[in-house]
Amino acid sequence: MTEADFSDAFFSRLETLSLQLQSTLSGYFGGKHLIKKYGQTVEFADFREYTIGDDIRRIDWNLFARFEKYFLKLFTDERQMHVQFFLDCSASMDVYPGKAAYALGLAAALGFLAVRNTDKISFHLLKDGAVLDPFGMLVGKNSFFGAVGALKKISFEGEADFAACVPSVPSTGTNDGLSVIISDFLTENRWQKAVDYLLYKKRQVLLLQVLDPSEIAPGDSGRFDLIDAESRELGDPRNLRLKISRPMLDEYADEFRKWIEEIKHFCLSRGADFLSVNTATPIEKTIFRDLFRCDLIR
Repeated sequence: MTEADFSDAFFSRLETLSLQLQSTLSGYFGGKHLIKKYGQTVEFADFREYTIGDDIRRIDWNLFARFEKYFLKLFTDERQMHVQFFLDCSASMDVYPGKAAYALGLAAALGFLAVRNTDKISFHLLKDGAVLDPFGMLVGKNSFFGAVGALKKISFEGEADFAACVPSVPSTGTNDGLSVIISDFLTENRWQKAVDYLLYKKRQVLLLQVLDPSEIAPGDSGRFDLIDAESRELGDPRNLRLKISRPMLDEYADEFRKWIEEIKHFCLSRGADFLSVNTATPIEKTIFRDLFRCDLIR
């Protein structure tokens, strides 16, 4: 695996950005995300008429002097969110140089933006049919950078079982933040069930697909043994011996476009965000350009 760029320079370039999560989320007290609920901050939001039981200290006496009616001042509320990352650590994510590093870089970049907003974050690693939570809940830059250093050493092997593993994570709260799934989605596993579960939990969901240029547009032709990177058996039917021709590559391109459109349509129908990333694109361009277009960062 090509090592991800977790340098000070990489993170310093992100200092001007922040995560923009849905205002309908509830979260926890003490954060920096404005939500569509009234609270106790100093930022004025609106007025409403006084009703019996309201705190009389919030009555606006200037309005009472003008209208001879009692009105309360309402202020915005700010909350802390939980941003969780489900990182595909299966073997297919490390077939091409730089693919795994790119995925780790995206996770680290979004994680850094979260801790800058005083949000809580967690990393969940999916491989060998299981999910690992090596760091627990992280709050603050010190704990984040400790986890980032350990992320460099993780191995990519086996298969990722999204459908079974994502719902098994006990720390997934309800309506309290963002869930990010980072994968190539080159799997027969029903990852859609994982997305539906997270949406059932009323979480904001982002799918980041990381692909190597050779997976998007393979250019080789001739006779090849195609070995599934996640296959453990020599007789696995996914392993094929093929003569790859130009018509076959054209058919692959058509099927690839249909596959991407299916993922986009699924996410659009569920209200989830989806971004497919080519590792040939500099990661800064993906963050500063493409994630801006998703209205995820500002």
